[in-house]
Amino acid sequence: MELSNKIALRPRFSLELDQDPELLLSAFENAGRAKEGFVTSRVDDHVFIRFPKSKQTFWSPQLHLEISKMEAQPTVLKGLYGPNPTMWTLFMFLHFFVATLFISAGIWLYTNTRLGAATTLPLVALILLFILWFVLYFVGRLGRKFGKDEMLLLQDFMYKILNATINPN
Repeated sequence: MELSNKIALRPRFSLELDQDPELLLSAFENAGRAKEGFVTSRVDDHVFIRFPKSKQTFWSPQLHLEISKMEAQPTVLKGLYGPNPTMWTLFMFLHFFVATLFISAGIWLYTNTRLGAATTLPLVALILLFILWFVLYFVGRLGRKFGKDEMLLLQDFMYKILNATINPN
């Protein structure tokens, strides 16, 4: 899977497999018990693969897999690379906070313009918040770049488990 320069900060992928979903889910669950350098946890049809706390860094990603089957359809494995959920929540909070301040500064600028009051401070606030939003975006892109090697390790681990399940030689 190639990480393109699309705007997506959380890359996704999808695979169609011929195996029973329960077989695949239990293979990932058993791999988590084997302690092969990754921590896996399963909740229903979802598997989360992450690095142990001792190996995690600020930018360490995790891999979320959803393995499901719809009647006669092949089994579908959907994957999503993303940061630690706590980190992602903080990141999204900062984006919404900046967006709220940006809208407030826009209202402040409009009000001052209509009242004939000074518009310098609201205009500066609007520009700084816009720049801050871009900084947040590029920090996210930088985080993805720093976590790319770890994403590839997660991907290799996932394919190792899938290959062992599909070809149990």
